[in-house]
Amino acid sequence: MRNYDFSNFSRSSVGFEPLFNLINEAQKRFSEEGGFPPYDIVRKDEAAYTIRLAVAGFSPDELNITARQNLLTITGQKKQDEKRQYLYEGISARSFERQFSLADHVEVASARYENGILEIELRQEIPEAAKPRKIAINGGASAKLIN
Repeated sequence: MRNYDFSNFSRSSVGFEPLFNLINEAQKRFSEEGGFPPYDIVRKDEAAYTIRLAVAGFSPDELNITARQNLLTITGQKKQDEKRQYLYEGISARSFERQFSLADHVEVASARYENGILEIELRQEIPEAAKPRKIAINGGASAKLIN
């Protein structure tokens, strides 16, 4: 992945600092995390998304999902199996941490694990106070003038 320099845009933009910081953080996280575990992000409709992570070899109790103020973090930590003696271990058992930035009002609706795939359902619920509303205009012929 390429790293882009947004300094030219930030010099001529006002109020976009959070967006540029978000993009820079995402670039840094991607380079640090590498490609493990692989994942998909699926948009189901205007307000529903699914993140699918391929976490074969991990059991649900070895995975942790944390949502905190516009950031979703998924971690995996394999438990040591003292009973097994591996001659060759080809299934990745390394620990991982994968982070996803979430837009405002995007919440985790549910999570499920099946056949080595962790699916996290996300839903964007915009509160009534944040939705556009029509404003009545007062005045006109019925308005009284104060002298």
